[in-house]
Amino acid sequence: MVETQFRFRADEPVADPAVTVDSFGEQTNAAAVRIEPGDDARLLLPFLDRLKLVDVNFPSFGDGRGSSSARILREAGYAGELRAVGDLPVDELPALRRCGFDSFAPQTPLDPADAEAAFNRWPDVYQPAADGRVPIWAKRHGANGST
Repeated sequence: MVETQFRFRADEPVADPAVTVDSFGEQTNAAAVRIEPGDDARLLLPFLDRLKLVDVNFPSFGDGRGSSSARILREAGYAGELRAVGDLPVDELPALRRCGFDSFAPQTPLDPADAEAAFNRWPDVYQPAADGRVPIWAKRHGANGST
């Protein structure tokens, strides 16, 4: 009935175990890291070319610090898998994808049909974000904002 991970990437899942941000710099062969609330994602910026997977933990749905970590990494050019894990209500998934997450591992299994419905609920967006969707104003007035 339920699947615990929703993927949106064409590549294979990363099987490497994730290490903490604090121990990542000491691990010369680590390719996966887990960001906890309070960790500074900017510490990973010098290593983006080495990373294949970044897990970002959301221990409670009200803690949005992981979304900021995702934006920091994507805006810095991180192109690997960015996975949201933890307390992920279905109605938060579209916002997480806009921040740059491309895979999701909720602690409570979600119905894939509910997740897909959440992702497709709003066909247009109002501002640019890490997911690359074209804002509605750009669709109406062209990419350069001319009328």
